[in-house]
Amino acid sequence: MKHSLTFLLKINALALAFASLAPIAAEAAQGGQRHQSPLTLSVSRIGVGEVDVGDGGLALQRDTWLFGAKTSFALNRQWSLSANISYDRLDYDWSGRGSLLNGNLAPWSNVDRYGVGVGLSYRPNDRWLFLLAPKLQYAYADGASASNAQSYGVVASGMYRFNGGNMLGLGVAYLNDISEVRTLPYLAVNWQITDKLKLANPFSAGFSGPAGLELSYQWYDTLDVGVGSSKRTQRFLVEDEDVTLEIDEWVGFVRAGWQASEPLKFDAYLGYFFSGELELSSPKTKVSLEDQLALAFSAQYRF
Repeated sequence: MKHSLTFLLKINALALAFASLAPIAAEAAQGGQRHQSPLTLSVSRIGVGEVDVGDGGLALQRDTWLFGAKTSFALNRQWSLSANISYDRLDYDWSGRGSLLNGNLAPWSNVDRYGVGVGLSYRPNDRWLFLLAPKLQYAYADGASASNAQSYGVVASGMYRFNGGNMLGLGVAYLNDISEVRTLPYLAVNWQITDKLKLANPFSAGFSGPAGLELSYQWYDTLDVGVGSSKRTQRFLVEDEDVTLEIDEWVGFVRAGWQASEPLKFDAYLGYFFSGELELSSPKTKVSLEDQLALAFSAQYRF
């Protein structure tokens, strides 16, 4: 296996999580304590090392651009509302002279992914926080029709606040994802173990997978580090008539973050993808992906 690593440049102008995804669930990961922002914008780039795809003689290297915007505001002391839009560009660089998925699919060059969502949170008292976030997504490879690539779903969670402010709860994402319906339960947590050590969800639950877990350490006032893991899924239309391709894998990562100013934060990631599979919906064909490294750099800004 050869690993040619590409740097991930992720420039966020809003609090959109490192990987995409329902903002209201991300607020649950932070215990609903994020400062509300009238507008946040984001742009990201992710690079993944080159790996062999099955035994067909092909190798794949992936790069991803992520763009997003989000807004949130309080309706009153109990209710708050958020909305988000996103556009992602996934590039696939194939090499080798072999076949893909036993010759059932020709390699594609890129995937366009559009998303929109709203989120509603309700805090009936000082102990409970409930979140509901419907979302809509279109994801399709070059050559496929956007009109046939619709996915929709909803993410819901409930969290209980303990004495001291720590929060723990459960969430579930119901996703009608093109040709497959998925239900993803996950643990929603925002737990300050010590003054500097915290366990929380690094991602928002949604089409790309559950929220995951990250253990972070506040090294200095402006510097924090973390280690975490989550399952990641990319599903998109490759041919009309609901023929889809799914990339399913686990990722472990280490992260270093720097709070440059009140609205601006930078993060650098080193990730390792493992137990990856690539599956075609029709005809049903599945091949494995070799384990692979990824690098990321992110910047986020809040207006």
